[in-house]
Amino acid sequence: MIAYTTLGTNDMARAGAFYDKLLAELGAKRVMDFDRIVLWGNAPKSPMFAVCKPFDGKPATVGNGVMISLGVDSRAKVDAIYRKAIELGAKDEGAPGERGPGFYLAYFRDLDGNKLALFTS
Repeated sequence: MIAYTTLGTNDMARAGAFYDKLLAELGAKRVMDFDRIVLWGNAPKSPMFAVCKPFDGKPATVGNGVMISLGVDSRAKVDAIYRKAIELGAKDEGAPGERGPGFYLAYFRDLDGNKLALFTS
């Protein structure tokens, strides 16, 4: 069910270099690398780990930049679950859409303010 997890950083180059080495110990390598996020994984369709600069532009802290992503099997399901979250009182953090080739996501905050993403590739 988990697609990937993220931790915030204020220095992408430093964090990238650190996790390249650390996660290599687990057999992981970079599978995606964008301006503000880098993801590592072990195999296609396996859970990934990421570091990112927080989307809101504020400094990364222990809580800012932390997000849980839930993997689903289709864009239609991303759309439907996102709509359901909003219907249930969640706050929009990014409507469904492509965030890179084959990287379709929607973002919301739950009732406690925790950030979640819905993901399909």
